Amino acid sequence: MRALTQFADATTGVVYIHSSPAAVCPHVEWALASTLDCRANLKWTAQPVAAGMLRAATSWVGPVGTAARLARTLREWPMLRFEITEDPSDGVDGERFSHVPGLGLWRGSTSANGDVVVGEMRLRAMLAGGVDALATELDTALGTAWDEALEPYRSGGEGAEVTWLKRSVG
Repeated sequence: MRALTQFADATTGVVYIHSSPAAVCPHVEWALASTLDCRANLKWTAQPVAAGMLRAATSWVGPVGTAARLARTLREWPMLRFEITEDPSDGVDGERFSHVPGLGLWRGSTSANGDVVVGEMRLRAMLAGGVDALATELDTALGTAWDEALEPYRSGGEGAEVTWLKRSVG
């Protein structure tokens, strides 16, 4: 059993490509394969809310911090709509990254149940900005604009196949 003061070596997560032009799909697969050091065989399906766009989802296993590396790689294509989650693990918070054209990339820490967690110091800084700015700051911290923009695309994937990708850890 690992000591209580140690952090996890590996974690899991999911990559949701909510919309991608067909021409970019092979590049997305290459980027995922390169980052995870394994083959990515995504099953692309039509995105019902965006004519001509495709969507795919895949679960992954890899070292802690993989979600950030995936987000950094995928944001190279600014026309993509995507979300990447990294599950919390021993001693490490979870994360969620969301990307929407025009809004850019958003990152939030997540709890075990997937809620976005805002730290004490960030909350104190928001309060110091005054009551008028508080609602706007909270919306930004919670990723509200990204959630609102992605919600129609999320429901477009009912019944979509999920593929597991695994990277060796250690």
